[in-house]
Amino acid sequence: MKTISLGILALCILFFNSTSVYANYDRNKAVPVEKVLFGSVVSVRNISHEELIRDKKNGWHTFGGALIGGVIGNQFGGGSGRDVATILGAIIGGSIANNRHSQPEKLITYLVELMIKTDSGEQFMVIQDYDNSMVFHSKDKVRMIYLANSTVRIDKQR
Repeated sequence: MKTISLGILALCILFFNSTSVYANYDRNKAVPVEKVLFGSVVSVRNISHEELIRDKKNGWHTFGGALIGGVIGNQFGGGSGRDVATILGAIIGGSIANNRHSQPEKLITYLVELMIKTDSGEQFMVIQDYDNSMVFHSKDKVRMIYLANSTVRIDKQR
């Protein structure tokens, strides 16, 4: 009986650890600048990036449902019938809890796509986070900042 309970616990822990999917994105971090190009905006297009994110607590809900289902199932039968009832209770409880909380949350990130023509005549397309305090328009003078972490940031020239 203990080995069955430990097996169910191990499966629930594995499921919990495999459900967290979050993107790493560092903000407000100072990094060295490799180079700066100056130019003007050719075109601007606002776009959005949608991600489906599962609730972090989903694994705990599933585990709790399996635990409660196993306890309830353990109340029925005797001998090997009790073991089967415990396992079925844990599976059914975990399944019900998982289905109840399996609706993914939608995270929308607003982005801006900029076509930039540098003063040397090169054209670049850059997609970056939309910033309400820096709205771009066609023909705006901008600077293209290359950062040491292999990213590019477009800012308006002031």
